[in-house]
Amino acid sequence: MRFCSLGSGSGGNATLVEASQGITRTQLLVDCGFSLRELTRRLERAGSGLDQLNGVFITHEHGDHVGCALALSQRHRIPLWTSRGTWRAIGNPDFDHTLLHFARDAEGIALGDLQVQPFAVPHDAQEPLHLRCSDGARHLGLVTDLGCTSARVIQALQACDALLLECNHDATLLKGSSYPASVKKRISGTHGHLSNDQAADLLMQCMHPRLGTVIAAHLSERNNRPELAAQAIADVLGRNLSDIPVAHQARGSPWFDLG
Repeated sequence: MRFCSLGSGSGGNATLVEASQGITRTQLLVDCGFSLRELTRRLERAGSGLDQLNGVFITHEHGDHVGCALALSQRHRIPLWTSRGTWRAIGNPDFDHTLLHFARDAEGIALGDLQVQPFAVPHDAQEPLHLRCSDGARHLGLVTDLGCTSARVIQALQACDALLLECNHDATLLKGSSYPASVKKRISGTHGHLSNDQAADLLMQCMHPRLGTVIAAHLSERNNRPELAAQAIADVLGRNLSDIPVAHQARGSPWFDLG
């Protein structure tokens, strides 16, 4: 199994997860917060394409995660998963319901070579769900938008072999930023976004000897710095700063192999 970020941040989010069992291969796109043209370009850069996608999962209704998901699904006949709450939040649009599947917390999804386990997170959305993905041997946790840790999140991320983990902001930079007080309160609140320190605390609660790649993701352009996010993770893992990858808004990340 392997994964890569196609882009991560308030300008758009998408993560590609791939599993293979010999002659078969399955690709799941988690979020698709870009235009269809831009998503196509980013997939091609990752060595993939729209015709290689087996499914799309939308974590919640915010525009930097939904993007072109509906057009992509219907135009290219790709199955789409999301929660009922997310679907209501985007207005119950007219859609081909043969392609639409509703996901729930703790209800597994079988998609080709992938096993997908959605889990609920605290975020300011109607029914946000993030994912644990597995090929049966390795496990990947994807958490990009949550305001705080919870027992459910910690449980869902136990014994993962790799994590893509939100490190949205540095608390000091956010406090001193020019954002209105209401926006600062929302970002730092229990249903906003994780700070570097909160991400480090969550990581500490999920540590185990087999944990490999941990990518810092969904960094604020104004209120964080890649080296600050990477250092918070490196301190927990006991690794060098240069060993911690950061998902970039424009470039995403390279592929990471779980073995």
